[in-house]
Amino acid sequence: MCPELSHENTSLIHTLACACCQPWRQLGICGAAAFGTGKAGPWSSARPAQPGPNTTLSTLTPRTRDRDHDYDHADDRIDRATASTTDCGSPHVVPPPATASRAFRVPTMERSASNTKSLFPKGPSFTLDDFSNQDFVVRDFVDGLAESAIPLNRRSGNSPSTFDPKPLIRTFENALSQLAQLGDELQEKESDLFSQVRRAETQHDQTLDTLGHKLDQSMSSFEALDLSLGQANVHSYNPSSRSDGGGNIAVQIGEKLEDLDRKRRRAQDAMFLIQCWTEVSETGRLTSLQDVQRVGGSENKVRCAVIARQLMRISQRLDPTSWGQTNGHKNGTSNGVLGPNRSHNTREVLEKFCETLEQDLLQQFNNSYRRQNFEDMMECAKVLHDFNGGASVIAVFVNQHQFFIDRDQLLTDEVTMDGDTWEQLADPDSEPPVVEPSLQSLVDEVKIVMQEESFIIKRAFPYYETVLIKFIQRVFQQSVQQRLEMVLDKTDTISSLAFLRSLHSSRSYISALVEDLKSHGLTEHPEPCSAQISQTLDQQMEDLFVPYLVGNSYIERERKSLDATYSSLLFKFSIYHSRRKKAPTGFMASLAQQGTQLIASAKDRYIERLDSSELTPTQKAMMLRVAGLQDKDNKNEIEVSDEDGRLSIANAKRMLKWLSESVQRTLELGSQTDTPKDVNILLNLLLTSMGQVYIETALDAAQDQVSTLENSKTEPDLSYLPAIRPAVTITSVMDRFITVVLIRLAESNTTVRRSMEAQKKVAIGNIEKKTNNVMKGSIDVVTNWVSKSLGSQKKQDFRPKDGELESLQTATCLGICTFLGRVNTFASQAVDGQNAEKFFSELALALLKLLFEHFKKFQVNATGGLMVTQDIAKYVATMREWSLTKEVGTAVEMLTEIGSLFIVGPEALREKSRTLAPGPTGSKGRLSKVDFRAFVQKRDDSGTVGIQGVLSGL
Repeated sequence: MCPELSHENTSLIHTLACACCQPWRQLGICGAAAFGTGKAGPWSSARPAQPGPNTTLSTLTPRTRDRDHDYDHADDRIDRATASTTDCGSPHVVPPPATASRAFRVPTMERSASNTKSLFPKGPSFTLDDFSNQDFVVRDFVDGLAESAIPLNRRSGNSPSTFDPKPLIRTFENALSQLAQLGDELQEKESDLFSQVRRAETQHDQTLDTLGHKLDQSMSSFEALDLSLGQANVHSYNPSSRSDGGGNIAVQIGEKLEDLDRKRRRAQDAMFLIQCWTEVSETGRLTSLQDVQRVGGSENKVRCAVIARQLMRISQRLDPTSWGQTNGHKNGTSNGVLGPNRSHNTREVLEKFCETLEQDLLQQFNNSYRRQNFEDMMECAKVLHDFNGGASVIAVFVNQHQFFIDRDQLLTDEVTMDGDTWEQLADPDSEPPVVEPSLQSLVDEVKIVMQEESFIIKRAFPYYETVLIKFIQRVFQQSVQQRLEMVLDKTDTISSLAFLRSLHSSRSYISALVEDLKSHGLTEHPEPCSAQISQTLDQQMEDLFVPYLVGNSYIERERKSLDATYSSLLFKFSIYHSRRKKAPTGFMASLAQQGTQLIASAKDRYIERLDSSELTPTQKAMMLRVAGLQDKDNKNEIEVSDEDGRLSIANAKRMLKWLSESVQRTLELGSQTDTPKDVNILLNLLLTSMGQVYIETALDAAQDQVSTLENSKTEPDLSYLPAIRPAVTITSVMDRFITVVLIRLAESNTTVRRSMEAQKKVAIGNIEKKTNNVMKGSIDVVTNWVSKSLGSQKKQDFRPKDGELESLQTATCLGICTFLGRVNTFASQAVDGQNAEKFFSELALALLKLLFEHFKKFQVNATGGLMVTQDIAKYVATMREWSLTKEVGTAVEMLTEIGSLFIVGPEALREKSRTLAPGPTGSKGRLSKVDFRAFVQKRDDSGTVGIQGVLSGL
């Protein structure tokens, strides 16, 4: 038992003792004094402890002085306390006697453990284990003691009875006695443990002192040795000084012994080498060397290889005749070796031995490889590396690998795919398919083989990186390259687009293989592969595609493929506009001449490609499909419709999609330094095909129609206006694509980027200029026709007679408003937003000017004033449907004021004259005095006094 447990149990026992005293405090008796476990109270008396099993409560007192006061006096006091409680009906504490001499002494009965038997039960017994339980609770323990002290007959009785504390006293007396014994027992154990701890500490201190003394001795010895070694070097140069440098002398002796041992081994090797040379030169045999070879073991094999190489050099020097030389040959003697009389060719003997040794090692290596004996493979590889640099064993390992044997048989297989796959590969509108199946299978197998063989190479070769590099080179240069060439040659016979797509997918798939091998680590698994292996993998992949990407060959092929696809898509569009009737020669026609030439050039190029013998059947069929033609059609007599000559946003999206695919391939296949130049080439193609051939041609056609309608004698047809909307949309999309994609890819080259920005600015500026010309020309066409229609207004239309009035609106007004309604329909389909607002505002201002001047030309009577008002209201209602600016809308509303000038009386005119704008011209929706006078003077009653009074007041 540990001391901590003893202290804890001791404290627990004291707590129990205090708890057992609680019932006595109700009686006014100090439990500690009554039981003799604390200081004596007023009634306390001490008695000596009496050992034995029947020891009373007084045995727990620590006092040693004589205690004669027997516990029987407590019985008398308890009886009196009980009587007092019974008489008063409430607990009453009897005061203690004045002096201790007044206490009654009750004769005590001798208690003998051997002869007597206790009159009362001693209560429950307990041990230390009862208090060691974690679930022990002091209150529950005390309650249990009190419960066990109450007799069963009293415990179950319902009638009130007199309180009898005697059972409790005896029970707690017995409990305190046992607790005291347990406390003594714990105290004894605690003392023993303290003694053991003191003895252990003393022994530990002695051990530490001994070890410290020994450590000090070791440090002193080490310092003395270090000092002697340092002084030895000084004494070696000073013979007169005292030398105690034995350590340094020992080191020098060791170095000399090692040097002598090296010389000895070198001498033995030289002696053995001379012995072997003597044998081969005199007998033509290598008996000693063969004996070493037969012993076996990697060291002996390495020694045989080294000696064989040295013998070859000796033979070349001392026996030049065997090598076909005349080095030092004089009088039949070559460097002391008889030449003509010697019948042995040392070169042949040595070469044969070396060949045999090498073949044996290679055969042993192969056998070990089949048995997966990596240790033996490692030994053979080491020997062959020392023998000839390991070239032969690497060649055997690589050339005889089962992967190359199986793949050599499969390389004769044709590249086969179904017809639908080839058509999908050549179709520009379809998604690019995955890599060719046979190439994909090969690459997947290469990945598995490389990972598996790397494990073998790492365990079988000490120079495993060199072997792995050779293996990688063989895999890529033989298997992968041959299959890649077969796939690309096959796709090249399909179409140019099929070749480009296959090239891109193949490179992407092989690049993924390289990245997987790098992350796997190969011989460094699970770590990433080394820098040398990573560089080898990258170099091998680049070498595969160099023939297809060198110089400008790739981007030129990409440009031609995209140009052919664009020409196919725009072929019918080009045919339609090449047959379109041109406007009369003039300034605008000269501007459109360049677009006409581009149209003709694009059409001619397309026809030439279709008739070219280099065009594959699949590519020709695809070009005809994109163009919407049949192979039997005569290319010069193709029927086209008006729909073929209109701009199509869907076709523009197809063109940008094809270009996006080309840009993606260019980024992944081309080098980063060439990317700006490559995207610049693609930009030129886009601006030419989509900007000039497609958009500007449509705008030129619209401009031609505008030119023919400017002086039209019939109502002009503005059906060309809806073509402006797709032109604006396509231009916006093209501009966004160029800015976000192409120019951003050229940011690394400032010169190219600025050139591309300038090209885009010029192209977009030309399109905007032509669009503005079409819209301005349309305003002129509408204005001219409205002016012509207003000129057909009869002079008497606003002076009708009462019997001739059929309608309050003139036919001229109805015709013009109907025409303006059609203009609104076509123009709304052409422009929207701010463009529409600007177009209609300019048109409205032009019409307002015409109408102002128009109504100043006609005399108006009273009935005609109503007609003028209705005509003006019709004009205003028509223009209200347009998208106008706020200022122009106000000016249009001012037109209604003109109508009222022809129907109101003099007083109303006088009121209106007060709101006229100052100056010769109107402003802010108010008429000027000049216009007011001009309109009023056209009234038939303008000569009356009232009207003249208004005019004179101006």
